[in-house]
Amino acid sequence: MGEIINLNLDWRFHLGDEPGADYMGWDDAAWRAVTLPHDWSVEQPFDRRHASGTGYLPGGVAWYWRHLTLPDGVAGRRVRLTFGGVYRDAQVWFNSNYLGRRPYGYATFTYDVSAFARPGENVIAVRVAREEVADSRWFTGSGIYRDVALEVSAPTGFETDGVFVTARPEGEDAMLTIRYETGGAASVSFALKGPDGLCADCRADGPSGSAQMLVRRPALWSPDSPALYTLICRACDEKGRGVDEMRIPVGIRYFRFDADRGFFLNGENIKLKGVCVHHDAGALGAAVPKAVWARRLRAFKAMGCNAIRTAHNPPDPHLLELCDALGFLVMDEAFDEWEGAKNKWWQGHNVYPPRRFGYAMEFPQWHRADLEGMIRRDRNHPSVILWSIGNEIDYPNDPYVTPLFKEVLGNNDANKPAAERLYDPRKPDAGRLAVLARELTDIAHAADDSRPVTSALSFPELSNRTGYADALDVVGYNYREGFYAEDHARYPGRVIYGSENGKSAAEWAFVRDNDFICGQFLWTGIDFLGECRDWPVRISQAGLMDLAGHDKPGYWHRMAM
Repeated sequence: MGEIINLNLDWRFHLGDEPGADYMGWDDAAWRAVTLPHDWSVEQPFDRRHASGTGYLPGGVAWYWRHLTLPDGVAGRRVRLTFGGVYRDAQVWFNSNYLGRRPYGYATFTYDVSAFARPGENVIAVRVAREEVADSRWFTGSGIYRDVALEVSAPTGFETDGVFVTARPEGEDAMLTIRYETGGAASVSFALKGPDGLCADCRADGPSGSAQMLVRRPALWSPDSPALYTLICRACDEKGRGVDEMRIPVGIRYFRFDADRGFFLNGENIKLKGVCVHHDAGALGAAVPKAVWARRLRAFKAMGCNAIRTAHNPPDPHLLELCDALGFLVMDEAFDEWEGAKNKWWQGHNVYPPRRFGYAMEFPQWHRADLEGMIRRDRNHPSVILWSIGNEIDYPNDPYVTPLFKEVLGNNDANKPAAERLYDPRKPDAGRLAVLARELTDIAHAADDSRPVTSALSFPELSNRTGYADALDVVGYNYREGFYAEDHARYPGRVIYGSENGKSAAEWAFVRDNDFICGQFLWTGIDFLGECRDWPVRISQAGLMDLAGHDKPGYWHRMAM
C-alpha cells in the first residue's frame, strides 16, 4: 500500500545564492535549521526601500535542503514529491538531478522522483528566487511556505489527484460518479463510510474509467450541517490484492445558480454571505498554521458568514479542509493577472511610476498547468462551488485598452493620471480578454464539468461590450451594485453576484432585496500585509478583524445585518 510522509521537519536554510548547492555532496553544516512552512520575508526588518504593495519586506534568493533516509524497499516503487506552495520561482533537485522549475508561487506541484530515489540517504535541494519584491499587489511572503510531502506507492497506484467524485440526486438518494486514473491497476474498489460505518460500495475494472455508487438517504452537506463521509479508494492487481489506497472526504450536496432567483443549495434558496481573504496572517507571514485558519473561520461563522473567496490565488489546502469541515462555500480563485502585467506599487499606493513585474511574465507558458493543477487538487472539496479564473483583469488601461473606455466611462478614472486615462493603441487590446477567458473557461470545464466558472470583473459595463463577460458561466461584479438591475434586464439568463463589495448597509440591501443577486463577498474579512498607502503603514486595514483575528466595529455591524 502507499505511504505519505510529511517532510516539514528537519530542513536546512541559507538566505543568499549558493551556486553549486544543487549538488548533494554540498556542505550544508553551517546552514540554519528551519521547520516548514517557512516564510523568510516576514522574519526580516520592514524597510521603506522595499515595495509598499508587498508590505515593505524583502525578498531575495535562498536555498533549502532536506536530508531524507529511505528504506531498502523503495526500489521499484513509485516515489512522488509534492510541494504545496513555494513563493516564487522554485527550482528543485533530487540527489543532484534537476527536476524542473515552477514559477507561480501559489501552485501545488508534484515531481515523480522514482528514477532518482535510492535506499539510504537522499537529498532534496530547492532554490527559491524572489529578487523583484514589487511582484504583487499584496504581501506574498518568500520561501517554502506550505507543506511538503513524499508519497511512496506501487507504480500501478493512483495518479496524482487521480480520483474525482460528483453526486446527483436520485429522489431521496444520491448517485455518486467516481472517475479514476491509475498507473496500471487491474481493478479498483470504492467504499463509502459514514459515522455509522459502511454506506455503499462499488468496483470497476481497468486502469482508468468510472464507477457509480448509490447512497441511500445521505446526510447532505451544507453550511449549517457540513456532513462528511470518507471514500476509501483501493487499486488492485490482477489477483485482487491491494497495491494502493487513498481516502477522500466526501460531502454530498447539490447546488445551482439561477439567473432570476439566485443560488440554491440542496434545493434551498440561500444568499452567499461571503468575505474575501488573503493568504497571510500578519506576524506569521505566509506560513500560516492550520489552527490560525480554524480560529478565523470560527469567528467568521459566528458573525454570520457562510462563504469565502480566496483572493486572489489558489489557497492553502488546509483552508479548504476547514471550509469542508466547518461549512463554508468557497470561490476558489486562480489568478490576479493574465498576459498583461498590472501596476505594482512600490513607493505608496497609486504613486507613479509603477513597476510591472509579475505572473504575467509566466502566464503564456504556465496558465494551463497552473489552472488545471488547482482544479484537480481542489475538485473533491464540497465547499468549492465556483472556479474563478481571474480578479479585475479588465481594469481599464491597466494594462488593457479599448476605444470603448471613453465611450462607456468618459475616460473618467480618478485613480490614474491624465496621461493614463487616454486610449493608447500601442497597449494590449481589451478584446484579447474575451479570447483568454474562453480558453481558461474551457480548461476549467475539461478538468471539472460539475462547477461553473466565474471571474471578478472590475468594469462589467466595459467587459459586456468586449465579450469577456459572455465567456463566463457566472459573472462577478466588483463594487458595481448600481448595474445589477440594469444588467439583469439587459442580459436575460446572466447569473450575477457581488464578487467584491464594500461593507455598508446600502451595499447589503442590493443583495437582500433582489432575488436575482446570489450574494456578495466583502473586502475584506481580515486585515492583511501589503497594499500600503505609504510608509510607515505596512498593512491594509480593510478587514472586519485585525491581523491577530480580533474583531473590529465592522464585525459587529455585519453580524447585526
